[in-house]
Amino acid sequence: MKYLFYLILYTIIVSNINAQVNCEAYKYYGDTLKCNACKKAEEANQYYQFDKRFQETLDEVIQIDSTYAYAYKEKSVAYLKSGDFINWKTLMDKAVKYDPKDNLGYRGWCRYQFFRDYKGAIKDIEELERLVDYDIGMSVNGDYHLTIAKAICYNALGQNQQAIKIIEQQLINKDYYVNLFDYFLLGVWYLEDNQFQKALTTFEKQLSKNDLAEVHYYMALSYKSLNDISNYKEQLQIAKTMYTQNKTLFEGYTHHSGKIYLIDIENEINKK
Repeated sequence: MKYLFYLILYTIIVSNINAQVNCEAYKYYGDTLKCNACKKAEEANQYYQFDKRFQETLDEVIQIDSTYAYAYKEKSVAYLKSGDFINWKTLMDKAVKYDPKDNLGYRGWCRYQFFRDYKGAIKDIEELERLVDYDIGMSVNGDYHLTIAKAICYNALGQNQQAIKIIEQQLINKDYYVNLFDYFLLGVWYLEDNQFQKALTTFEKQLSKNDLAEVHYYMALSYKSLNDISNYKEQLQIAKTMYTQNKTLFEGYTHHSGKIYLIDIENEINKK
């Protein structure tokens, strides 16, 4: 229930962040051009993203103000969803150019999630960190803080020590709310670093946060490395049971870091 509360709260916050500012605010600051572009952009909301009229309306917005970043970002979404990544990036690059603070995090996350462009994602997130003096926020899907996403990218590039350092520092931040998969990631990286006891301790923390088949699978591997065969076998059976109950990592578009499949568990069970 506590997590549900935070998820709802986050959804509200993200919805407000992604929404346009009050168009009259531009007029207040003397930017009549952006005010007019903003009002025209509001007209696009009545159309579906894949509707030709949606794109045409945003094209009109850009004709009014070619520096209006919101229009480029909104146009880009349909291209991303349809797999036209070249046009997506062209549009997102313009959004970042005209409003880097609001768009670097989004572009960086998408570079990781959809393209596995780890270096590009790190570059965007670190650039955002340099630009702002406030919390850089969450991934678009709400699963990870962008700092954790950066750590995932470092791990994927084989820089496991750097990934561990980043996530450890984030977790001790008194203002940081630990998300659903943070301890899981750290546990997996400890395991990869042969810190088996630390991995188990961290997985225990994950169990109280969000119990998943993957957690038990990696716990099993940790016990195996410590020659604790009894717990190794027990955790594998728990992992298999939970997996068949769909208590596993899931993301609507791609796969979480550390994702496993039933075949992975069964192969481990069948090892002599």
